[in-house]
Order: sequence, then structure tokens, then C-alpha cells
Amino acid sequence: MRRLATQIHLTIAAALVLFAMLVAAVWIHGPGMREEMLRTAAVADVVAQLLPGPDRPREDLQAEVARLAEQLGVDAAVFSPKGERLASFGAPLPLPRFRPGAHVSLGRTQYDIALWLPDGRVLVAARPHRGLRHYGSAAVTLGLLSLAVALAAWPLVRRLTRRLENLRLRVEDLGGGDLEARAPVEGRDEVAELARSFNRAAGRIQQLVESQRRQLAFASHELRSPLARLRLSLEMMAGDPALKERAAQDVAELDGLIDELLESSRLEARPSAERRDEVDLLALAAEEAARAGAEAEGTAVVLQGDARLLRRLVRNLLDNALRHGAGSPVSVRVEPREGGARLSVADRGPGIAPDERERVFEPFHRPRGAAETGAGYGLGLALVRQIARAHGGEARCLAREGGGTVLEVELAG
Repeated sequence: MRRLATQIHLTIAAALVLFAMLVAAVWIHGPGMREEMLRTAAVADVVAQLLPGPDRPREDLQAEVARLAEQLGVDAAVFSPKGERLASFGAPLPLPRFRPGAHVSLGRTQYDIALWLPDGRVLVAARPHRGLRHYGSAAVTLGLLSLAVALAAWPLVRRLTRRLENLRLRVEDLGGGDLEARAPVEGRDEVAELARSFNRAAGRIQQLVESQRRQLAFASHELRSPLARLRLSLEMMAGDPALKERAAQDVAELDGLIDELLESSRLEARPSAERRDEVDLLALAAEEAARAGAEAEGTAVVLQGDARLLRRLVRNLLDNALRHGAGSPVSVRVEPREGGARLSVADRGPGIAPDERERVFEPFHRPRGAAETGAGYGLGLALVRQIARAHGGEARCLAREGGGTVLEVELAG
């Protein structure tokens, strides 16, 4: 990350240099401390000549301090070399704790001036009403300096962050299923190299996914050919009708599994439904329920979605309820919901344990005890969840009141 670190370092350095140049310009063209210090010796001599000497009565010193302070519009005080207050005018001022010599500071009275006179006395004067103007000017100056630094640093910093933002967006696109997402490559630093690495990785992922998809398509084609020959042989086979029926069921199950594998693969590549047909969900559910010998009821709801995928969703839910419902009646219900519909398929079977209800949507999940019963969930419910999410919804497994299971699917309209 040396080149990127160099850019960041140069950005900060350039901003600091600009800040220093602006501060120096303000200092040079403004009333600087250095000029003030150059005048202090002469000012101290003049003030010492104006004030009565140490041998004069304090009343004279008080009168002169009051006259000068009133003319200048300041608060003032004179201290002896030992720190004793000799005279004062206006608000009481503390004895300064500076080294001998003229000194200017911002303190409790906002602007204090202390002069060490040649005879050892100390004169302190303050202009209390100058503070607001002084602080306001300083605040404006500081604000302008900060704005100048921010404006100078923004283009360079934004150039770096903009490229990182573009890279983040491309990563999100890739994670969302867009296998063609690529990041723009700008410059020759580490950010550009990171974009190149991302593009190489995205290209490799796309190759692997497409290769897997092709292999799955080829495998399904190769499997269907012997399945078709086996089905033809079963039709021509004489003998035990029960054996023939069992073999035909196995062939149909294999054929259905191949269809579900292909459908799951397509949905993984394109998570959202591509087709948008007008689908009467209640009518579709009633057709599939009649085929399965179940009952359908509810309210007619028309959705925008892929009719073929929604039909497979309903069919898989019914097949699952018939397989795991222990011969109990299966019911289907369609209800409108805000922005879509809710489809429920319920049975009165043995139910599903709470810790298993989410896992039934995992591909080929086998619950506890499945080894003895041969029960498993295959791809049917996993495909149901994929189709529901492709239509902006979700699938859930719930316990049915009174015993049994409810598989509930919410779909966006």
C-alpha cells in the first residue's frame, strides 16, 4: 500500500502547507506580537516619564493613573516592585505573573498589557470591551482557514474515496447475483490493483458458475435419456403390476428431482423473477389442490409474477403436506395482505419440532430419526423459499393450533 499511503501523506502535507501559508500571511499582514514587542521599551520610557516617580505621594500617582486610564478608556493599575498595589482605576486587575518586560496576553479581562517600568514598578492596563471583537475576528479567520484547507484537500481525498465506493458497489452487485459486475480500473495505485484483482476474481467466479450450470444441464440431459428408455421399458414390461407401478414412481421422482435441480440453479443465478404475469393466486391454488385432493379457500388475489414458478411453489407445498401429513386432510388458504398475498398450506400430521422448522428449507435436509423412516425434505421446500424470495416474499414453517404444521408463504404483489 505504499503508493496509496504516499497519496494520503501528500494530501495531508499539502493541506498543512497551505494552512501554514495562510496563517503566515495573516500574521504578516496583521498586528503581530513581534511589532508589539519592538515598541515596548519606548512605551515603557514614555509611561515612566508621565507617571509621578516613586518618591511622590500616592495621591499624585492615583490621580495621574486615573486621568490616563479615563482618556484611553481602559482599566489600569500600578504595582510596586514587591507586588503592592499603588494605584488603580476601573475594574481591579491582578498582578501579572510574567517575566520582566512588556507582555500581551488574552486572560480573564480579554486583553491585558503589562509594562515593567525602569524604576521597577509594573503598569497593567486592560480594554475589557475589546474581547468580543477580538474573538469574533479570530473565529472568522479560523473558519476561513479551515474552509480553505477543506477545499484544498477535498478533490484529492474524494478521488480516492470515489474509486473505493465504485468498488464497493460492484462487490454488492456481484453478491446480488450479477456475475457480469466489473469494477472500473483507474490509476496505477493499490486501489486500481484491488479493482483488477476483483475483476479477475469475478471473472473466475462467473466461469465456475457457468461451468457448473452447463455441467448440470448436460447431466440432466444425460439422465433423462436413460430415464425415458426406462419408462418405455416399463410400459412394455409384463408381469407384476405392483413392481411396475413402484418403478414408474421411482422414475417420476427422479425426473422431478432433475427439474428441481435445474430450477434451483436458475434461481440462484437470477434471484428475482424475470417474468411478470398476472396470476390469480386463489385460482392457481384451487387447481393444484384439486389435483392433490386437497381443499382450497380464501380470497382472490391477483399478483404480478412468474406463473410457472408460482405453480411449482404451490405444488411443492402440497406434495410436502401430503408426504409428511400422515394421511391427514390438507387445506390451502389464500388471503390478501398489504402489498401482496399470504398462502398457507396446513396439515394435521405429527408436526415439526421448533428447532427443525427453519432447517426444513435447507436442501436435502434430513431430520432426526430420518434414517429409520426414510423421511427427508429434498429440494421441494428449499425451492419454495427461493421462489418466494424471487417474488419479494418469504416462506416460514409454523406450528398449527390443535396439532400439525402450517407452511406459510408471503408474496409481494
